[in-house]
Amino acid sequence: MQQKNIILFFIVLIVIGIASCTTSSLKDIDGNNYKTVTIGKQTWMAENLKTTRLKDGIPIPVVFENDAWIKLTTPSCCWYFNDEKENKDVYGGLYNWYAVNSNKLCPEGWHVPADSEWMTLVSSLDDLTGTIGGKLKEKGTDHWKIPNSGATNESGFRALPGGYRSLEGVFNSKGIAGYWWSSTEYNAPSSYFWTLQYKLVTTLKYRSEKFCGFSVRCIKDN
Repeated sequence: MQQKNIILFFIVLIVIGIASCTTSSLKDIDGNNYKTVTIGKQTWMAENLKTTRLKDGIPIPVVFENDAWIKLTTPSCCWYFNDEKENKDVYGGLYNWYAVNSNKLCPEGWHVPADSEWMTLVSSLDDLTGTIGGKLKEKGTDHWKIPNSGATNESGFRALPGGYRSLEGVFNSKGIAGYWWSSTEYNAPSSYFWTLQYKLVTTLKYRSEKFCGFSVRCIKDN
């Protein structure tokens, strides 16, 4: 019995070392509160950002019309299908990359992760089984469509399929995939983003035009 307790103790220590999910006092300038999670040596929001103001108080325009969305080269945001009541609290906002590039989108002491920080997250969960995406996704099919392959959320990241807004202003993929900006540019018109999808157990990196609207997860400054 004593030996079993010792083994259990070490298992608990290992789990705590991988991820520690807490309800924190993290609050954005709009007063939204966020849970956070520590994964490896990084601390992330465990929810998508939902602010409508930069941290200096400047409003981020909430843009409804497709024609207006595709012409913007300044910070803007929206809610999926322009439905704040249905989507804000669960999925957060969708932001263009110009909001990311303001360097004022996240609360004080936090920032939008660079591509290298996303890579660190992925590396910290890599056990060579190819199931990193499953470790990041929320379990079950309350929000993800069936089959939500491999989803365990063992990291505590609780990734949700908030979809995206295309460069034409059209909304797509809620329930099917989540898309998160990196702060790292690929070139003048495009930047990197990371995605998790309902049929995949992996995580993928692509690049997209900066006009698109993706979710944002903030990471704590070192």
